[in-house]
Amino acid sequence: MRRGFAALFLFLFLAGPGSALVSPSERLPDPEQEARAREISKELRCLVCQNQSIDDSDAELAGDLRRIVRERIAAGDTDEEVFDYVVARYGEFVLMTPRFEPATWALWLGPLLVLAIGVVVAVAFLRRKGGEEVEPGLTSEERAHLARLTSAGKSDDSAV
Repeated sequence: MRRGFAALFLFLFLAGPGSALVSPSERLPDPEQEARAREISKELRCLVCQNQSIDDSDAELAGDLRRIVRERIAAGDTDEEVFDYVVARYGEFVLMTPRFEPATWALWLGPLLVLAIGVVVAVAFLRRKGGEEVEPGLTSEERAHLARLTSAGKSDDSAV
């Protein structure tokens, strides 16, 4: 029984998305170019699925994008030129990791800004909390006065 589960687990693990979606007819003859195409495909978003790269998607548009990437690589484009070509046709949204430019500064710097605000608020809170003065104890005069008041209260209670 354990061997059966182990074999099933191994089969499912090895049958992952690997290269099953790229048909043999799409592959480039040069293994180095094919490896570049696969790496670029992992960085481009499927516009139909939106949460998958074109390398992992079986949507028709993803297949078209994979073919475009391979055509550009076969034509001699660098990786950056391939990205620029695809972005020019489909927009910045096609990139799984957006570029750092003015249009995406809020996306990249927003979390850091929120973190900085949180640190400032925490420091201000801790300083205010630490800056509160603790009431000093009673002075000797106040203790004597309190003793007189409490002893006077006890003598009044016994008289009643």
